[in-house]
Amino acid sequence: MDATNLPPEISPELAEPPSQSGSEKNAVNNSQGSEPGRIASKDKPAKGKSSQADTTQSAAPRRRLRDLLVNPAKKPSKQRPQGFIYQVSTVFVVALLAATIFTTWTPGLTTPGSQPNLLPSSDIEQALQPSPSGSPGEPTALPVNPKLIGIVAGHWKHDSGAVCPDGTVKEVDINLSIANKVNVLLKKQGYEPTVLAEFDDRLSNFQAAALVSIHNDSCNYINDEASGFKVTSAMASREPEVSARLTACLRARYKQVTGMNMHPTSVTLDMSNYHAFDEINENTPAAIIETGFLNLDREILTQHQDVLAEGIVAGILCFLNNEDPILNTTP
Repeated sequence: MDATNLPPEISPELAEPPSQSGSEKNAVNNSQGSEPGRIASKDKPAKGKSSQADTTQSAAPRRRLRDLLVNPAKKPSKQRPQGFIYQVSTVFVVALLAATIFTTWTPGLTTPGSQPNLLPSSDIEQALQPSPSGSPGEPTALPVNPKLIGIVAGHWKHDSGAVCPDGTVKEVDINLSIANKVNVLLKKQGYEPTVLAEFDDRLSNFQAAALVSIHNDSCNYINDEASGFKVTSAMASREPEVSARLTACLRARYKQVTGMNMHPTSVTLDMSNYHAFDEINENTPAAIIETGFLNLDREILTQHQDVLAEGIVAGILCFLNNEDPILNTTP
């Protein structure tokens, strides 16, 4: 085969065996023995170290030439790794990229070294407060009109209440007259009072800054001690401390203005369980006051109702203005 027609993988040097020097030719001739002109067989090499080395060196290029002619070399192709490690690496990279995007665009998550988006302490305290009803999931109470005040005229539009034996004085008339005077005085103070009947439909879930129901005690003679006023609030109140402050203001201011003494021993369950307490909104502070006894206190109840009204208004303003009532109201 001509060296010019060899494949590009075979160099001309490999196609032609190396030439032998003179000494190498003499070594070959000397190894032929007693038969001059005969080439030594490849299967029966001449004995001696020099002969074996020469044969090995000359045979190696020929074997390589034969291999290249029979199986020409091919350029190795670039193959992508398809093993288990490659697949795991791919999944890990995709997961890492997804986590990075999620962290970048999700509000509230932070990166190392940044401050977390924490709620202000005021918001946390507000979130921990119970709902106005005291039970989770119930609607929040509507805003209260700080100027609205409910004044119930006891027994009005229902019955006469207590009636004196001579029939000339009825409790409902005294109650309504005092309630109307309280209404006028509160309006002068810039408030928005409303006079309510005994079983007024507006009492249902009535929500205001305060509610006071005005009543009077019996016109029958009981004893010489059946004189004076009394004030109480609901027996079971959602915010007893608020109602207690309202009653304390009413007791203190009413006594100061009218000069009447309190008659605490005659407070009845009918007063503590007054029906309006269960009808109004539970966030409305409420109290009931009996301004006197129609028998022994008849004169002041019929002749000085303006003074009685002033005492009630002074008690309501004490509560609304968060004044400190005089604690020593017991006679």
